[in-house]
Formats: sequence, structure tokens, C-alpha cells
Amino acid sequence: MGSDTEAEKKRTPVALAPIAKPLAGKKLCKRTLKLVRRASEAKCLKRGVKEVVKSIRRGNKGFVVSIALMLCVIAGNISPIDVITHVPILCEEANIPYVYVPSKEDLATAGTTKRPTCCVLVLTKPAKGELEEEVKEKLKTDYDQVLTEVAEATSAMF
Repeated sequence: MGSDTEAEKKRTPVALAPIAKPLAGKKLCKRTLKLVRRASEAKCLKRGVKEVVKSIRRGNKGFVVSIALMLCVIAGNISPIDVITHVPILCEEANIPYVYVPSKEDLATAGTTKRPTCCVLVLTKPAKGELEEEVKEKLKTDYDQVLTEVAEATSAMF
């Protein structure tokens, strides 16, 4: 009954919530987490349910960000599930695309946070200031690539 090694922890299956649809596959998950990491480095990320809900409801009125340039990434292994059940509904009402990833720990790591994160909102422009042109281009291309795959996954769901 020793402690679990890191490899054993990785092998344990993740208990996904029944509402975790559209769930990102391996390839889309990897790209989505890469986008989250880029957005985090560029300070274009809202972390946690409270911050995400506030940004979606406000529509980022004070910023020069249009709603079409947001992506909500939600962890699929949240317990209790009631914590995030309202987030997809808010996203649909605001026409913001959303996707589930299997692990909240991986989502936190990509968002450069030590605490497991339920959901993040990826923006293409930072809340304050401006991005360098090179960083802006990389973020925009990653965003567009993930967005098209999320649209495909969502359309396959219905």
C-alpha cells in the first residue's frame, strides 16, 4: 500500500462527466492545451468559473475584443458537475464556441496554474495593452485551427 508513482497516476482512467460533449479527441486536446498555454503566456486567458462567467455575461464590454474571438475550454472530470453545468448554456447564448478536455489537471498545467482549473476562456487580445505582432499571429493561427476543429466536433455531435 505504498504511494502511487507518477506513472501509475497517469494510467488511472479519468471519470468524465456525462455532459462532457463535445469532448476533444487526443489530437484536438493537444492543440487546445497548446492554445491555452500560448494564451496564458500572452495574458489572454480567464481562469476559473467565476472569471469565465463574468467575462461571458459582460461580453468584455470594456475591451476591444469581439465575442467571436473567444473559446471556452471546460474540464470534463469535474466533481460535483453542478459547478460547471451552467457554463455551456451561457456560451451557447453568447455564441461562444466551447469544448471539453478530459483532465482539469492538464488544463491547469497548460494555463500555468498549480491548482486544477474547471474552465478557462481564451481571448485573442489581452485585457490590458497590446501584443507583439509575432505573438498575435501565432495566437490567432492556433485559435483559428482549434476553432475549425471544435466546429467540426460540434457539428458531428448534432
